[in-house]
Amino acid sequence: MEFLIILLVLIVILVVPNVKVVSQAKAVIIERLGSYYKTWENGLHFKMPFVDRISATINLKEIVKDFAPQPVITKDNVTMQIDTVVYYQVTDPKLYTYGIDNPISAIENLTATTLRNIIGELELDQTLTSRDIINTKMRAILDEATDAWGVKVNRVEVKNILPPRDIQDSMEKQMRAERERREQILKAEGEKKSSILIAEGEKESAILRAEAKKEAQIRVAEGEAQALLKLKQAEADSIRLIKEAGADSSVLTLRSLETLKEVANGPANKIFIPSEIQNIATLGTTINEMMTKK
Repeated sequence: MEFLIILLVLIVILVVPNVKVVSQAKAVIIERLGSYYKTWENGLHFKMPFVDRISATINLKEIVKDFAPQPVITKDNVTMQIDTVVYYQVTDPKLYTYGIDNPISAIENLTATTLRNIIGELELDQTLTSRDIINTKMRAILDEATDAWGVKVNRVEVKNILPPRDIQDSMEKQMRAERERREQILKAEGEKKSSILIAEGEKESAILRAEAKKEAQIRVAEGEAQALLKLKQAEADSIRLIKEAGADSSVLTLRSLETLKEVANGPANKIFIPSEIQNIATLGTTINEMMTKK
């Protein structure tokens, strides 16, 4: 009985500590007698007592590392502070464990040297406006260099670019002057558009007034033409009715005398009587004498 208890205690002491559960997105490096033996992935595992040992536990998730600002010098000899953010992931736990000592420090130093090389080829203005180019170049260089360490660099971002204080002041003045220039341009363009709109409005108003005046004159002329047409039509109808009634020369003479009377009542001081009207007067005298003889 005592032997069984001692055996059970030994089993618990030897077996339980050597049972290992590896969680998701983790990897465990196992060494046997001081040499690499295998990599445990997620699941239940057992190692040999006194022979195997856990060398390292590796995080397989994507890791974000924010490195401190680094002093860099541009092509035109301007010193500035730039800090970067590196997104990387361990793809080979064995290389990550045995490929290099202190991989995080190695990635940070490699990032700093790569950044200095890239910025050294750019001038200040290019550095401030070429973040995407800098990010792309750094990611390509870091990804290639870290393949031997079992690391995949997914993305590199330039977080802050801080020029010297005097350059910042100059840039702020330049930006302020540029904003004022744009404001003046916008104001001038607004006044120009306003003047154009006012001129176009006055032009359209003048055109409308001229068209209205022309339309009024046309209507007056059409009215006068219609009145004259109706007057001539009435005269024509009057003549037609006289002809249809069979009027003789005496009626025509009477109408001529009435017309002469109207002429005499006019504002003229002198009246010129045509020869035809004199003949009509003679005809009237003849008719009077004939009536007297009867």
